[in-house]
Amino acid sequence: MRLCVLGAGGKMGRMVLELAADRAGVEIASALDADGAPAVGTEVSPGVMATSDLVAGLRAADVYIDFTVPAATVAAANAAAKLGVSAVIGTTGLTDSDRAAIDALATRSPVVFAPNFSLGVNVLFNLAEIAARALGADFDLEVVEMHHKHKRDAPSGTAIALAEALARGRGQNLSDVARYQRAGDVGPRPDGEIGVFAVRGGAIPGEHTAFLIGDSERIEITHRAASREIFAAGALTAATWVHGKPAGLYGMKDVLGL
Repeated sequence: MRLCVLGAGGKMGRMVLELAADRAGVEIASALDADGAPAVGTEVSPGVMATSDLVAGLRAADVYIDFTVPAATVAAANAAAKLGVSAVIGTTGLTDSDRAAIDALATRSPVVFAPNFSLGVNVLFNLAEIAARALGADFDLEVVEMHHKHKRDAPSGTAIALAEALARGRGQNLSDVARYQRAGDVGPRPDGEIGVFAVRGGAIPGEHTAFLIGDSERIEITHRAASREIFAAGALTAATWVHGKPAGLYGMKDVLGL
């Protein structure tokens, strides 16, 4: 499987390249970064020079992995749709308009799109959904996430996905019941509300907790990331899985068979 890595000079891009070099069945075919980025023109993997030529980089590959920024993700998806390249996309902070470009790509190529590629986090989603379904409306549901101080979007895409899993368990639409801030005299907590809150500080790679709170007992389901390596490893697992699949939009549940 010939791989293209977007954002080759970024933290996640470098991690993907490092792990891909030792991954059986994976050939690093190309690496991309923004025009003028320090990585462009440098050797980012043995024999692979980073380039800003999006079309050339994608054309060399079967699958690309994208942990970049929304504008770059949209540009790559639009180019990949014309070239028939498969995609693994982990960019967060996307708007509905940005998502439309990914949806359009998925009509032409197989795409794995996920807010988090950690294998453990995706098991967390399943556990949270099962717990919310079993406990029912008598338990209040909250999500708290923690990330490093440089993260730009809040709450994280993973926190929203976790809240969506809780909502599914109770047969709700998250958009109807989500609460993203509380300040002042907010009154009693409405029945069915799901709170989603963000904490930022230090160098925390990521921590997410689902709280299921009853009158006399509380369940907390937590995933803590110790390194970005887990996200890169999961993305490579997804890239290997998606290669050769029919066109369509897939998630990590598909990759893991959950």
